[in-house]
Amino acid sequence: MANGIISIRNKNGEEKVKIERPGGSLSPIWSICWNPSREEHNDILAVADWGQKLSFYQLSGKQIGKDRPLNFDPCCISYFTKGEYILVGGSDKQVSLFTKDGVRLETVGEQHSWVWTCRVKPDSNYVVVGCQDGTISFYQLVFSTVHGLYKDRYAYRDSMTDVIVQHLITEQKVRIKCRELVKKIAIYKNRLAIQLPEKILIYELYSDDSADMHYRVKEKIVKKFECNLLVVCADHIILCQEKRLQCLSFSGVKEREWQMESLIRYIKVIGGPAGREGLLVGLKNGQILKIFVDNLFAIVLLKQATAVRCLDMSASRNKLAVVDENDTCLVYDIHTKELLFQEPNANSVAWNTQCEDMLCFSGGGYLNIKASTFPVHQQKLQGFVVGYNGSKIFCLHVFSMSAVEVPQSAPMYQYLDRKMFKEAYQIACLGVTDTDWRELAMEALEGLEFETAKKAFTRVQDLRYLELISSIEERKKRGETNNDLFLADVFSYQGKFHEAAKLYKRSGHENLALDMYTDLCMFEYAKDFLGSGDPKETKMLITKQADWARNINEPKAAVEMYISAGEHTKAIEISGSHGWVDMLIDIARKLDKAEREPLLMCASYFKKLDSPGYAAETYLKIGDLKSLVQLYVDTKRWDEAFALGEKHPEFKDDIYVPYAQWLAENDRFEEAQKAFHKAGRQGEAVRVLEQLTHNAVVESRFNDAAYYYWMLSMQCLDMAQVDPAQKDVMLDKFHHFQHLAELYHGYQTIHRYTEEPFSFDLPETLFNISKFLLHSLTKATPLGISKVNTLFTLAKQSKALGAYKLARHAYDKLRGLQIPARIQKSIELGTLTIRSKPFHDSEELVPLCYRCSTNNPLLNNLGNVCINCRQPFIFSASSYEVLHLVEFYLEEGITDEEAVALIDLEAPRHKREGKWRETSSNNSQTLRLDETIDSIGEDDPFTAKLSFEQGSSEFVPVVVNRSVLRSMSRRDVLIKRWPPPLQWQYFRSLLPDASITMCPSCFQMFHSEDYELLVLQHACCPYCRRRIDDTGP
Repeated sequence: MANGIISIRNKNGEEKVKIERPGGSLSPIWSICWNPSREEHNDILAVADWGQKLSFYQLSGKQIGKDRPLNFDPCCISYFTKGEYILVGGSDKQVSLFTKDGVRLETVGEQHSWVWTCRVKPDSNYVVVGCQDGTISFYQLVFSTVHGLYKDRYAYRDSMTDVIVQHLITEQKVRIKCRELVKKIAIYKNRLAIQLPEKILIYELYSDDSADMHYRVKEKIVKKFECNLLVVCADHIILCQEKRLQCLSFSGVKEREWQMESLIRYIKVIGGPAGREGLLVGLKNGQILKIFVDNLFAIVLLKQATAVRCLDMSASRNKLAVVDENDTCLVYDIHTKELLFQEPNANSVAWNTQCEDMLCFSGGGYLNIKASTFPVHQQKLQGFVVGYNGSKIFCLHVFSMSAVEVPQSAPMYQYLDRKMFKEAYQIACLGVTDTDWRELAMEALEGLEFETAKKAFTRVQDLRYLELISSIEERKKRGETNNDLFLADVFSYQGKFHEAAKLYKRSGHENLALDMYTDLCMFEYAKDFLGSGDPKETKMLITKQADWARNINEPKAAVEMYISAGEHTKAIEISGSHGWVDMLIDIARKLDKAEREPLLMCASYFKKLDSPGYAAETYLKIGDLKSLVQLYVDTKRWDEAFALGEKHPEFKDDIYVPYAQWLAENDRFEEAQKAFHKAGRQGEAVRVLEQLTHNAVVESRFNDAAYYYWMLSMQCLDMAQVDPAQKDVMLDKFHHFQHLAELYHGYQTIHRYTEEPFSFDLPETLFNISKFLLHSLTKATPLGISKVNTLFTLAKQSKALGAYKLARHAYDKLRGLQIPARIQKSIELGTLTIRSKPFHDSEELVPLCYRCSTNNPLLNNLGNVCINCRQPFIFSASSYEVLHLVEFYLEEGITDEEAVALIDLEAPRHKREGKWRETSSNNSQTLRLDETIDSIGEDDPFTAKLSFEQGSSEFVPVVVNRSVLRSMSRRDVLIKRWPPPLQWQYFRSLLPDASITMCPSCFQMFHSEDYELLVLQHACCPYCRRRIDDTGP
């Protein structure tokens, strides 16, 4: 509105936003326009007022940026279709072109009166202008491409005021905002020159890194220049003005000027030292010059008849490519000025910067690549070629620059066709596919160009061919020069076997052809190269044929071939791996027994295939008894193993040790212990027994514990006999284990009585056992034996049998022990009730010493010995009553054998003879019975030996001489025939009518009736478990 206010309303006329301009009525608004671009994030309104300002607002009313001064009164404003440019016309009688941000670019057209309206044709660059004098003008705007290129960096104008620098290899881009119209761009190495309407800006890279894209301003030349072309060098800028070239320093000082004969059509920097760069200049009259920026004189390279459109020089500067106005590409030798070749339909040309003989040119919608003098290779491509680096071609199409990856396959194959391998390799290095590399490698190898082939195979990482080349080179160093042989190796590697075989034959190496065909399993062809019936070669051929049959999964055929070739080991391997037992045994039976290795393989496979019979047959064939024993052990065929062990005792350990281990693994520990013992492994036998004993005690199997301790004692006795060095230690252990066995054997009855609800043992037996244990447990108590249970049993049975004093003692002892809750009340009640009983023991229970006839107290502080004579008591192993036995010892000098012989004599004793003798006198007649006594006397000689010195605290054993032994009856003597190193023990029964039985194995004593009953119940000795049918000791 005229008052400077903008009102934004909806379609119903309702005001949504009101914008008040700062100038108010002094800045009436004459024109507004919405930006039609859909790419903008916000709706933008352009406002032109007669305060001579151009402003931009968002839909919310917020201003974008600052007001742009116009210096005239605007009458109209109009956006281009995409919103990238703005047209403004008014009192300055012209139409001006602005960017969408309000930066003035150019004048579209000048008029004779005020411009009141201007419009842009949709989706085009046509502009219509209406003036106050009634004239209408129609314009077409042309936006030319402003750009510059140097190798892989391309700079171009964007949005008329920005410059974008693009790295064509890495695709990185950087935008430089100039905020003014960019007129010219030049780029060279690390320099970038931008010409603006009133100045020239010179930029440089921050670093020397080839990938660096950060530019900074180096110099500013604040001066207006008019030029057709702009070129920048390291320290200069070059301005082209029609026929004249001016060289200016970065400070804007003109240093040199060159005047040409004709218009300059093309100019390009071709490099050189800083400050001395060379320029390639093409003129309209066909002249081509080279100018150095530090030299005032131009050098004419050549002159042609047609005008120059495009130029480029090869990498080594020996060749020059020119595109003329007739679209012809001409290539010259710079030194001789000779025209090398020419190609039609070209609009631009570029040499490859990495290959001297390659160039490309574009035209007619095609890209043309030419190598040396070979025919051109074409492919479709739109645009202009502006650069060629390696395998990348830089192409400008319309306004975009792109790097096109072009395989160099075609020129490479052109070189290969002419066997130019080195040149082909150079082309391949620019960029070809892996297939092309392999083809180059193969061609070079067939051409015996090993250096090129090695490089190419290295590129594709083909180690196989590299090894071949390396071996050929080594052979050449050793003096081999036969190229046919080398080529044959190459053909064989390539799969051209027949060609290779022909070359092998031609070079006199038929054996190599034979090896090749046999390795390839082509046996029919191999037969053609066999020598004159050489058996070795024939065998080798059959063997390889068998290998092939094995590899193609024809094992039976392979086995037959191996057997025919004498390769029994391989035949056995295949048969064994497939489980063919019948075939294996056939092979084993055909083999001679001297061939141990294959026979051992057969036996090994028989074991794996669960055919122990065949394995045993094989081991017997070769006489390998040790392996046979191991076979029996592995297959658990113990009977055969034991039979073999009987014949060959040296394998005893190899049989019985594994047997014992197997028994132990199957929880047959007692048998395992015996097996260890039989094998002579006393240590293992003892360890097994110790573990069994410990387990039995922990599990309260005290009968078993007693049995194991007895066995342990006997083991220790055996070890003392075998190893004299350990004799004393083992004997100590023997006595210790014998004592423990007796304790556990007795305690089993006590444990059963206290733990089980019913007891089948007599009170006297329980009384005797508990009293025996009480006297035996004077020191440490063995594991598992409970003093509480022992004293509890003793107290109860003593009370029941009338041994009240002993019962009172037992209850007093229990008061000092930790009592289980289950018998707590019973013990407390017994302790109270025993007080009501007399303080003495029944005389019937008092034990009698059969040596000195002394009645011993029930509670004996000395233990299980007589308090008078110190003679140890001998107990029954079942009822634990004191047996009527007295141990006696032999007089020094009497051996056990002699003693037994003397006892066995059983010399007759003199018996009493009774006679009636009649005596007559005067007064009476008397009849008297007269007894004559033997000359020795009434007493038994042994009985006389029982005497001892009264009052002595030392035990005096009974020692007998030969006459006493001779007087003894064999029925009255019991002998414990201990094995060495123990002495035999002799016992005399003082009550011959009361029979006593001794176990011949454990030497425990029993009342004969008790022993017979127990043997009938258990079918063995209750102590050592000797079977009744076992006749051994």
